[in-house]
Amino acid sequence: MAMIVVVTEAIPPRLRGRLAIWLLEVRAGVYIGDVSKRVRETLWQYMEADLDNGNIVMAWATNTESGFDFQTMGENRRIPVEMDGLRLVSFLPTETPDKEPAL
Repeated sequence: MAMIVVVTEAIPPRLRGRLAIWLLEVRAGVYIGDVSKRVRETLWQYMEADLDNGNIVMAWATNTESGFDFQTMGENRRIPVEMDGLRLVSFLPTETPDKEPAL
């Protein structure tokens, strides 16, 4: 068993209900719980199947250098990157509309 945290944005109500069966929603879109690896992987499959246009990050305690691992799904400016064996987060550049040159 390991503690997990799931943070969601813009997910459908059916997925929120599915997560609430296994985890406690402590804030809107933030779920925590203590589940087995099998349950964690099953929840991830449910999230993949029902994501629609939302995005999700799931983090869990594990025996790594940082003490946790995480995975993400859906469109977001933050993306996981690996550097020297550590999983870190990188930001994608913000989209700026093409501007006409000033005269």
